Amino acid sequence: MLPIRFGGLDLLSMGQEDTPNPGGSPICTCPSKRRVGFKVSFWEPVRRVDVVRRPFCLTSLGGLELDPGFDAPRGSRFSQDSTSTSSFYHAHWYVDPVLIWLGAIFDDACLEQGGLDVAYLTELDPLWHDDELTFLLHPEVALFGNLPARAACAADCVSASAGFPLNSLFWCAGCQGSLYPLNGNVQAHLGGVQASSLEMTRLIAKMHREGLMWAAAGEDGLCGYYSQPIMDKTGYKGTTCSIRFPRPPGSTASAASRSGDRRSAGAPVGSFLFEGEDFACMVFRKRNCCQGAFWRP
Repeated sequence: MLPIRFGGLDLLSMGQEDTPNPGGSPICTCPSKRRVGFKVSFWEPVRRVDVVRRPFCLTSLGGLELDPGFDAPRGSRFSQDSTSTSSFYHAHWYVDPVLIWLGAIFDDACLEQGGLDVAYLTELDPLWHDDELTFLLHPEVALFGNLPARAACAADCVSASAGFPLNSLFWCAGCQGSLYPLNGNVQAHLGGVQASSLEMTRLIAKMHREGLMWAAAGEDGLCGYYSQPIMDKTGYKGTTCSIRFPRPPGSTASAASRSGDRRSAGAPVGSFLFEGEDFACMVFRKRNCCQGAFWRP
């Protein structure tokens, strides 16, 4: 969640990096909500993502398996040659606004409302396993299927390693690989942690493109959420997707990382190479908000 800022001052950071916050006066107003308050910022845990091999296996719900009465493509891994591996995973999107349950940090106006909900299953989405159908969602991918565009992603990897990825290279996902296509097909599988983190980033971008996830950072976010069809990569960070099944003996939760961070790229620790893994990831979204001090008449 850190850094947490209130009225332009750091309350707690513990060395965590941050993105730019609205400047100027620490006082803010939201005329449409009749609110006068102070500018606050923090990283809010709002979503949870499963990355799984078995269709309809809800890893974050203790491995609960649904039976909808029809089949879906199963997760797989393919060795194309001695040096190249690709893979396919399903992903599940949970609404999980932890802070509203706890009633912590800020008032309800600055926290996402609701309870735990399984909001999106890629098994029900025909675009998730078909590159040609997914093209309908992001036709601009035709511009980036070339060597110069892929080589440019090296700069995004360097930037993500030093802080946050570059929004100017919106087709890249830091050190994890290409953000496109926005589906479950990972063309360059370096390891389960790398592939699952890439799938998490792709799913966030897909939710933005489909209008199912809105941004909350910057000056525009002080008084509410706003549409953002092309995801701001610096608006999210999360825990590197942790192996949840099978559970490696003596393993612990992965260290916190930003979207596209090099620290999870190709990480082999705990991988069951012959069988594969299922993962769970927590997603933190940057929140700038006008914390209401009082209401105007």
